[in-house]
This record gives sequence, C-alpha cells and structure tokens, in this order.
Amino acid sequence: MSLLQSTATLAATTIQAGDTFINNEAIQQKLLESIWETILMVGVSTFFTILLGIPLGVYLAESRKGGLISSPIGNRIIGTIVNLGRAIPFIILAIIVLFAIRALNFPWLTAVGWQAFTIALAVSAIPYFARMVESNVLAIEPGKVEAAQMMGARPLHIMAGVLVKESLPSIIQSCSIITITIIGYSAMASAVGGGGLGALAINYGYQRYNLDVIVIVVVVILIMVQIVQMVGDMLSRLVDHR
Repeated sequence: MSLLQSTATLAATTIQAGDTFINNEAIQQKLLESIWETILMVGVSTFFTILLGIPLGVYLAESRKGGLISSPIGNRIIGTIVNLGRAIPFIILAIIVLFAIRALNFPWLTAVGWQAFTIALAVSAIPYFARMVESNVLAIEPGKVEAAQMMGARPLHIMAGVLVKESLPSIIQSCSIITITIIGYSAMASAVGGGGLGALAINYGYQRYNLDVIVIVVVVILIMVQIVQMVGDMLSRLVDHR
C-alpha cells in the first residue's frame, strides 16, 4: 500500500469513527491516567537522576589530575562507566534493565508498567546529567577555589559550598534539559511495555488509526516541555547573583 493510500485510509477511518478529540472515547477514559503515569515516571526518574548525577558530576570534575580529590584511576574507571551508559541507546538499555528486574524477581516490582521504566529512565539519564554537571563545575573560575583553600576550607566543603553553589544556575538549566530529555524517553518507553502518554499514542492512536489521539498526546507533551523550560529559566534567574 502506497503512502497516499495509507493516508487516505487513515483519514477515512477517522472520519467514519466520528470520534474527534474531546469526543474520542480513548481520550476521555485514558488521557488523565496517561498524563499522571508520565508525570510519575518523569518526576521520580528526574529526582534520582539529579540526586545521583550532581555528586557524580562533581566527582568527575574534581577527581581529575590537579583536582580537589585527584584520583586519575578512579576518574578513568567512573568516566568509562559513564561513557558506556551514554553510548547504549535508551531502548536497548531499557530492555537490559527489564531483564535485570525479571532476574531479581522483586515481589513489589514487575517488568511492565511505569514503575519499571522509571528505573530504566534514571539509569539512562544519570550518565548524561553527570557529564553536564561536570562541564558546569569545570566552568567555575579557579580563583574562587583557591580563595576557599586559602581560608582553610576542606575539599568537601569547597565542592558543596563553592563549586555547586557557583554553578547552580547552569546546573538548573541542565536539570531542565535532562527533564525534557526524560519526557521524550518516557514516550519511547511505551514501545517495550511502558505506560504513559507514549502508550496512549501507540495503542489508541497509531494502532487504531486515531489521528486525533496522537495530536492530543503531542500537544500535552509540548505543554509539559514548555512548563519545564519556563520553570527552569525562572529558577536559574532567581539563583543567579552574578
């Protein structure tokens, strides 16, 4: 079947169904649930990405030769693991995580649904975010670190009180970027059994030829991305005292 014929069939099916946008049964029954699942997936995975990614990124920056906690061997090992995580495509990494969940056989965690994919999203996003934080920290002027050292501050205090604090506006912008990336990944998760808006678009939009479902999902995702970017820009300006 040609592309033109496929498009005509899709349009005819949509018109014959008589269900458009708000009147569509799938949208009425599944949209709010799908939005909530996406918010949970994105929110929980973003929380753990930031929680683990910031110290990991600071370590990568300061364990270099000449850093506050110089450890070239440790830096090389952790850097290799981070690069490996960045190199594996999300879909493949998600499948690996799902196999691991099945092998561990936790009674409270199944390999289907948004809960399992929250772990996959965090595992995929942490390496990217850690490299972002590393770049943010390395951009801090060395003079500020030297001043803190002259005042007798310990390396841990310098990393938390100087490096993270001074790079906070950039880190918040990186948080916005990684959150938006996770939103995109969460939509792809539906291809291998995840829930959320991606599952709604594939199961009730693509597979049932409901173009209006796909349009609604795209609009909702666009709104979510815009909100994240606006909040990130606002917070970045609030903490930027330069």
